[in-house]
Amino acid sequence: MTSEKATPRKPWPDYRAVWRWHFYAGLFCIPFVIFLAITGSIYLFRPQIEAWLDRPYDHLILTGHRTTAEAQVKAALAAVPGSVLQAYELPKSTDAAAQIIVKHQADETRVYVHPETLQILKTVKEKDRLMMVIFFLHGEFLLGNPGSVIVELAASWAIIMLVTGLYLWWPRQGRGLAGVLYPRLGGGTRLFWRDLHAVTGVWISSLALFLLLTGLPWAYVWGNYLKEVRHLTGTDIVKQDWPIGHPSDQAEQTAVGPSVVSSEHAAHMPGAGKHKTVESPEAYVAIDTMVSTVAPLNLAPPVLISPPAEGSSNWTAKSDTQNRPQRVTLTLDGATGVILKREGFGDHHPIDQIVDFGVAAHEGQLFGWPNQLLNVLTALGLILMSVSSVIMWWRRRPQGVLGAPDPTPNSKVSFSLGVLILLFGVYLPLFGISMIAVKIIEKLILRRIPAVRDWLGLNMAVSG
Repeated sequence: MTSEKATPRKPWPDYRAVWRWHFYAGLFCIPFVIFLAITGSIYLFRPQIEAWLDRPYDHLILTGHRTTAEAQVKAALAAVPGSVLQAYELPKSTDAAAQIIVKHQADETRVYVHPETLQILKTVKEKDRLMMVIFFLHGEFLLGNPGSVIVELAASWAIIMLVTGLYLWWPRQGRGLAGVLYPRLGGGTRLFWRDLHAVTGVWISSLALFLLLTGLPWAYVWGNYLKEVRHLTGTDIVKQDWPIGHPSDQAEQTAVGPSVVSSEHAAHMPGAGKHKTVESPEAYVAIDTMVSTVAPLNLAPPVLISPPAEGSSNWTAKSDTQNRPQRVTLTLDGATGVILKREGFGDHHPIDQIVDFGVAAHEGQLFGWPNQLLNVLTALGLILMSVSSVIMWWRRRPQGVLGAPDPTPNSKVSFSLGVLILLFGVYLPLFGISMIAVKIIEKLILRRIPAVRDWLGLNMAVSG
């Protein structure tokens, strides 16, 4: 028999290196995670909030018959001189005001018209509506495409934070369920916060990852990245079914016809198509024919009817419901209102169908209020994880330094770990780019400044 002992097998990937990745990822993205969780939770209830805001206009006291849609459109156009029609929204009920979206130069305005008297009850720019403000706060911090890049960068590092957190949580050495699936309440304050952080993470991480991943197709960099991949693989279409980036860049991206108003996740503004600028008083006579065709179909609301784009005589009608699998787009003959084409969810490319399902669930509209509740619980869990991690860090941090986990001396990046990092970098391009940038800055600048190096905990050459 030999007296030599087998060399303990080194865990893969290195636990302490993963801990450092988890720490630095959280350090960067936690403020963004909290902000996105709050704004996203508010946006989940967009249908209810908009219904509450529109309540003065949804149940009017009417004494006679409603005027024609044409007359209502003309009243809306007169309220915004020089404007053209973008979309007429089918009324929610027989006693609701007409809501008409018109465009003047770059501004789109929603005009509420009394259906009997044609009195203008309210005008509001689409970009100033409360839920659109929340929408742009959530998707781009009201900063346009640069803001979308920041959100995407934070989301990418949040994915790394969650994946590394799950690795750190994974039960080892025969541990029981305490501290894994439920917190230990009798072990002191430090253990309580640790367990609260870890247990919350295990219960909501899969849902949080789902929300982060389903938000990526609308992000400026990742969305264009996917679009280019689809082009290279031959899976692209003329116009994909979701917008990318800020509204100013979406004229060529919006699907569902050339003149349909929509308000999608990730920076989609209404009316990306070009409309005819028509001066004739008879320009919108056909809209009543279109309404009579579309109204009996009972499409999922809101239903938007839009005039022909330049070079076409066909009108477009679309269900713009947030439950995207229920959406239907109709192409209507401009003279007769006959349906020339009907496009539903089943007609979309499988990639578009996957994205549509994901976004409907992301926005809490795929399966009703349980979807909203599940997303809110996930958002609250993210906030709880973020707050508990800050408390843990604050309580244990040494004086005068950041308090990052100590590095492992002389650790090397294994081939398998390198491949894993590469795969994340390819799938999340902003993560890959930022990771390379950080490593370069660390090597060339941060390690050369003793005070900064010591404060950040970069004293040893490590892989993590």
